[in-house]
Amino acid sequence: MTTSFGFDTHPAPVGYAASRVPHERANRARALQIFGVRVHFAWMVAGLIFLVLITSAGIRATPGVLIIPLEKEFGWTRASISLAIGFNIFFYGFTGPFAAAAMQRFGIRPVVMVALILLSGAMALSTLVSDQWQLVLVWGLFVGLGSGGTAMVLGATVATRWFTARRGLVMGLLGASAATGQLIFLPVLASAVAWSGWRVAAIIVACVAAAIVPVVFFLLPEHPADIGLRPYGDAATEPTARHSTGNPLAISVQALRSAMRSRDFWLLAASFFVCGLSTSGLIGTHLIATCVDHGIPEFTGASFLAVIGIFDFVGTTASGWLTDRSSSRWLLFGYYALRGLSLIYLAFSDYSFFGLSVFAVFYGLDWVATLPPTVRLTNDAFGREEGPIVFGWIMAAHQLGAATAAFGAGVIRTALDGYLAAFVFAGLMCVGTAFLVLAIRAGRRDSVAKPAT
Repeated sequence: MTTSFGFDTHPAPVGYAASRVPHERANRARALQIFGVRVHFAWMVAGLIFLVLITSAGIRATPGVLIIPLEKEFGWTRASISLAIGFNIFFYGFTGPFAAAAMQRFGIRPVVMVALILLSGAMALSTLVSDQWQLVLVWGLFVGLGSGGTAMVLGATVATRWFTARRGLVMGLLGASAATGQLIFLPVLASAVAWSGWRVAAIIVACVAAAIVPVVFFLLPEHPADIGLRPYGDAATEPTARHSTGNPLAISVQALRSAMRSRDFWLLAASFFVCGLSTSGLIGTHLIATCVDHGIPEFTGASFLAVIGIFDFVGTTASGWLTDRSSSRWLLFGYYALRGLSLIYLAFSDYSFFGLSVFAVFYGLDWVATLPPTVRLTNDAFGREEGPIVFGWIMAAHQLGAATAAFGAGVIRTALDGYLAAFVFAGLMCVGTAFLVLAIRAGRRDSVAKPAT
């Protein structure tokens, strides 16, 4: 008997099988035994990628904890620090489509390993920063490029490659990694900053990134067919592996040129621009600093971000489940509307414990909930092969929006001595985007998806 999640209650031999054996035999041999239940290996791959994305999210969340310490130690303005963060977000986004193409050409494993090594080295190097240009170089360029190789295009590539059924749920779980990374890293890093200084916080995340490299090397296969499997839920009779042979740069540019002829691409890119502007660029970067402006300690501000992470894990996972069953356009309509109202509420709140808690709950449910329906609409419009690369370009628009907010909100704070205008503007943009996404075409498969049985 097999459950809808690919669990088999009958015992099966444990171990690896060569990819040339018949697929049924390989499926049994490549299963995992967990408490006597046989689990499709795709779920282990998803779990490993979840770990990688958690680490990447923790590193991307680090600047929010370090703004105030850098401001105090070096006397830099918040606008100048935000400039480095803006470059970081920009390079993170625009590395994505090329990373997705490189994953098709060279494989997921080498791309992820190089990205993690770059992140670890850059975070360690950041402890030696003493001038603003060095901050831009290390945080903006090196960390931006490294995080781009472990961006959500990685989750989209793995979900598309390893899953046919439950793809929306998997994207929801992988999307929730950003929330889990915040939940795990932010309180730890805030405590490290308070007790030992910001350099210790940077060394912590550098060590975590380095520790994951051998795990990826030994445990991450490239394709299901490489280990004699079909993607989970795939009804094909034999496993097949597809490897790109082209130049990753040419592949990614060609995918962009093709996508630009589609109205849906521009609508998805515009909506994800606003998504980035209203999440990682604004709240992820400036919420802690906003709390400090209102007399709230850094650790408490980081704790509110962690609460946002808790509710985002719930919201994004639920969004993945709903994406397998509901209209992606209407889901996006609800998500952007709720986020916009939450940001406008924050702008005019009294920043009390109760007010921030209400914001953290409702905003948190929507932090990355837009990801699963956006990925699904992209794959529906551009197909299984080009979909992850096109999503990389859409993610680039997301990070362009985030970079705009990271730098722009810092400028607004410096000029107006507060963030009210930044929050109101982002909230209104989200409300407008809620109606914009309804113009996205349903796509070939935008009807309600039936879960695997």
